[in-house]
Amino acid sequence: MSGRLLRSVATLGSWTLVSRVAGFARDVLMAAYLGAGPVADAFNIAFKLPNMFRRLFAEGAFNLAFVPIYAKKLESGEDADAFAQNAFWGLASFLTLFVVIGTLAMPWLVWALASGFAGDARFDMAVDFGRITFCYIGFISLFAMLSGLLNAHGRFAESGFVPVLMNLVFIAAMLLARQMGWEMGQTLAWTVPITGVAQLGWTLYAARRLGFVPGLRVPRLTPDFRRLLVLAGPALLTGGVVQINLLVGSQVASGTVGAVSWLGYADRLYQLPLGVVGIAIGTVLLPVLSRHLRAGEDDLARDSFSRGAEMALFLTLPAAVALVVISTPLISVLYDRGAWRPEDTVATALALAAYGLGLPAFVLQKVLQPLYYAREDSRRPFHYALVSMGVNAAFAIGMMPVMGFVAAALATTVSGWVMVGQLWWGARKMGDAARPDARFWRRLWRIGLVSGLMGAQLWVTADWLAPQLAQPGGVRWGALGLLCGSGIALYFALGAALGAYGLGELKGMLRRRRG
Repeated sequence: MSGRLLRSVATLGSWTLVSRVAGFARDVLMAAYLGAGPVADAFNIAFKLPNMFRRLFAEGAFNLAFVPIYAKKLESGEDADAFAQNAFWGLASFLTLFVVIGTLAMPWLVWALASGFAGDARFDMAVDFGRITFCYIGFISLFAMLSGLLNAHGRFAESGFVPVLMNLVFIAAMLLARQMGWEMGQTLAWTVPITGVAQLGWTLYAARRLGFVPGLRVPRLTPDFRRLLVLAGPALLTGGVVQINLLVGSQVASGTVGAVSWLGYADRLYQLPLGVVGIAIGTVLLPVLSRHLRAGEDDLARDSFSRGAEMALFLTLPAAVALVVISTPLISVLYDRGAWRPEDTVATALALAAYGLGLPAFVLQKVLQPLYYAREDSRRPFHYALVSMGVNAAFAIGMMPVMGFVAAALATTVSGWVMVGQLWWGARKMGDAARPDARFWRRLWRIGLVSGLMGAQLWVTADWLAPQLAQPGGVRWGALGLLCGSGIALYFALGAALGAYGLGELKGMLRRRRG
């Protein structure tokens, strides 16, 4: 992997890691104050709605279409700022209308996402919370568009800090609510739009330092904007399929009180490696591949793709093994306090293990999708996503009578691997730039072997530390740290000995980051 790509991934991944740690602190407080009861279920659905549409419109369709066009204009010396200005206000106009409609239609949106809430207190709470939180989609979607602009300029740290800011605001709000005696569900709901304002404000400041100041204007349907819409259309449909998968999962879980929260806590825990590795690599890889392919530098494109895939698997395979093998100790130590119950630990650990089986698939999707979008091909990923949607729905609904809410998590994993298989198969005709090189294949089996050995060690060590992991206070945190630390140490030691990675590469990355 080129030094620039590695540094960019490391920068964005580092900020994402800090964000996920802050997110852990946020979730620990939420679990202690709300547990996994009706209020937690209602808030999770209300918060999921704007995030679902944000992933669909901004981080998904819009950004995947915007970044290649904007990067191309930067490379060619065209007026990239005028295109970005028009795109910004076009998105802002659409979002304003969408927020108004969504807020008015909130009861129907809640029913579409969690019909199992109908007839109990969770439904009315989710509607009330949803009307407060839905405007968040406007702030966070514009932030996502500006992040794409910053990333095209190679500025990853500025946008990487923003999720940290969000989690810090949530933590402060919960601590203040506890001190002042405010109702925690309402406090969390009102905190959502406040974090949106803070995130957008920070990113506008960062974009202003690059010279981008979105002066008020009426968006125009220019040829470039038409091209943006044409590219965004299939990507929007692709993202819609992914969100339908989430909708199916929520519907399956909504019939059991607490299940929405169990899946939510498990989802956020496995999002740690997914965000640090997968999203960071995918975000960096798209503009890099776009530049190399436009310049006809197929060798450099292949190297970037191969090193991205290699790094993704090197960091996520052991994480997936750990999430499956020690899911119960992780959930127990992180969340078992306050309103949290032992049955919440068991259920959330099952969901986490199911998600862990699919973690490599979710990360590989982030590596493979830029191969298509860098070529401005958004149609084939849409067709693949349709197939995955069918698999997800069939598995979740068909297996729900057998395994209950866990069917939703396992269906996500199964459909994720189906999506990876399709993306991999479809990339075969893209030439050498889309084929991993010999070094990738040499290291792949070594990474798998070392991950398996680490999993066996974690299993034995978790059993040995079981008494300490069950004790309250700092003892259990120390035991969990020892458990995770021993696994990490063994993985990197065996990885270096068996050639799963080169020690010089990691040292080089650290030297470049310090420089």
